[in-house]
Amino acid sequence: MSIMIGIDTGGTFTDAVAFDDERGVAAKAKALTTRRDLSLGIGAAIDAVMAEARVAPGDITLVSMSTTLATNAIVEGQGGRICLVMIGFSEADLDKAGLRQAAAGDEVIFLNGGHDAHGAETAPLNTAPLAARLRQGLPGVTGFAVAGHFAVRNPSHEKAVADLIRAEAGMPATCSHELSARLGGPKRALTTVLNARLIGLIQHLIAATETLLAERGIEAPLMVVRGDGALISSTVASEKPIETILSGPAASVVGAAWLTDCKEAIVSDIGGTTTDVAVLRNGRPAIDPEGARVGGWRTMVEAVAMHTVGLGGDSEVRLDESALDRRLTLGPRRVMPVSLLAVDHAALVHEALDRQLTAEPPPDDAGRFAISTLRHGATTDGFTPDELALLSTIAEGPAPLDRLLGGRARASALRRMVARGDAAIAGFCPSDAAHVLGMHKAWDREAAEKCATLFARRRTGRGSAAAANAGEISRAVIATLTNISSETLLEVGFQEDGYGAAGLGAHELAQAAMNRRSGLIEMTLRFRQPIIGLGASAPVYYPAIAERLGSQVVIPDHADVANAVGAVVGRIRVVKTALISSPSAGIYRLHLDEIPRDFADLNEAVAVAENMLGEQATEEARRNGADDIRLSHQREDKTATVEGSLMFMESRLSASASGRPRFAH
Repeated sequence: MSIMIGIDTGGTFTDAVAFDDERGVAAKAKALTTRRDLSLGIGAAIDAVMAEARVAPGDITLVSMSTTLATNAIVEGQGGRICLVMIGFSEADLDKAGLRQAAAGDEVIFLNGGHDAHGAETAPLNTAPLAARLRQGLPGVTGFAVAGHFAVRNPSHEKAVADLIRAEAGMPATCSHELSARLGGPKRALTTVLNARLIGLIQHLIAATETLLAERGIEAPLMVVRGDGALISSTVASEKPIETILSGPAASVVGAAWLTDCKEAIVSDIGGTTTDVAVLRNGRPAIDPEGARVGGWRTMVEAVAMHTVGLGGDSEVRLDESALDRRLTLGPRRVMPVSLLAVDHAALVHEALDRQLTAEPPPDDAGRFAISTLRHGATTDGFTPDELALLSTIAEGPAPLDRLLGGRARASALRRMVARGDAAIAGFCPSDAAHVLGMHKAWDREAAEKCATLFARRRTGRGSAAAANAGEISRAVIATLTNISSETLLEVGFQEDGYGAAGLGAHELAQAAMNRRSGLIEMTLRFRQPIIGLGASAPVYYPAIAERLGSQVVIPDHADVANAVGAVVGRIRVVKTALISSPSAGIYRLHLDEIPRDFADLNEAVAVAENMLGEQATEEARRNGADDIRLSHQREDKTATVEGSLMFMESRLSASASGRPRFAH
């Protein structure tokens, strides 16, 4: 037996699939994601799926994972301290592309040097200030980011500085030309800063994962999903962790393509907290042409063009306090469904709900509970007295908020604990509404109905009840989720078709089309391609969403673990690029590797470039663990008409090497 394991670390669950090329998904399993140490949840998911598939460690030939670590670390401002070395730049360049904010107070060293647009040296490299600073020591610094002016046209200064850092400090140094071949020095420097900051985190995760695989006797290679859906080896991921941002969403699109065999589609993945929408083109994720945006930073990383909205099956249901009718709003905060909480704590949950149902009016926090999520043995150093008091109450089990808080200080303490991930809130959400309506039947429907009844009794600004009963409020919740999801999908479609104005999905004409309003003008809106619904709750919500949009919906088998499938079915893909410029008439300059080369004949320059690019792409694909490598080339010439004559400006060339991962034997 030959089995591959695919893993996806989501915000709530870590999914795993056992997969082989003949049967596809042989088994699947879930474990809770352990945010403080992702490898713990990964280990639990691997154990569960191996038991489900009844496979031995020796049967496993490949392990591949998509991870949220890089994305979450950037969003949350985590990572090691770094030193940024800028070659040929000025202090003013830090104020471009958000570079100063990304450096976040870490040390920046400016060196003379750099090149021009044709790769010619504009000033000699002077490493003396850096060498002196390295001799003094940089306490707390875990890595360096090196960015040179026009380094993509000539990386020699970046390479010399990186060699000095490694020799003198023995620390990792990330060069900007290694991460992107695009122009835009400050933006490339920003990408390099983020990469350097992430190296320690990703190396720790990969080392911990490789250790847990070894402890289980699994000798298979470990791969990681890149942000464009391709696979890279764990070694390359350790060196270039920035390439793993949006790893999970990219894996979901790759998984959707494999599970449905669709080449063109809109992929919508609904989780507990968010809905991620992307476009599938020619069987691959559509890439963001501007570079991946994460945590407010616009990077130069090629990654899936992902549109995310804070809407999921576990989004908190609230009444809009600013409107007289206090209309329903969903999210962006996630809560645990009360129907799920009641599965393990039935007596406590039902006693609290029954008590609250007898009160008139119900308590402000009716139907809401606090749960400790603090890992066993974790330190409580730095907790305030109010936080410790709350923790002592909920350490052994959930507590209803109307009995737990009783004051602003404790409410503030609980908000801080939830923000840190030390506690969670259970409350009314779409998953509960779906149980009330019989659309979802996995958990405790009676608890969901009681919770919905309490929510329906809340008062609007006019003093009336929010709804007549549990059924009415639940239908309103599902309708709100359906409408927001439909608007989000339309918004993505409009953007992909080049309509730049924001909010078109909520425009009154779009609403009229979705509501089938008909007058003198009959309006219709639909997607030409199918909508692929992913996520455990996709079968619950997406039929109604597709009906509202008048479009075809495809919900594949194993939609609940599509990300994990995508992690294991992807291909290794390496793209190498080069530029041929023309600094003067009859001279064709090839920018590839350290020193640019000049040719008198364009065709000769192209032939040399294609040969070198093919060799480099193939070598790196093999380094990433690819077998049966396929090589392809692309060329794009840019010309201009000057005084009636066609003039060559530049030629961009690329070589793409791809193949399936090499398996353990």
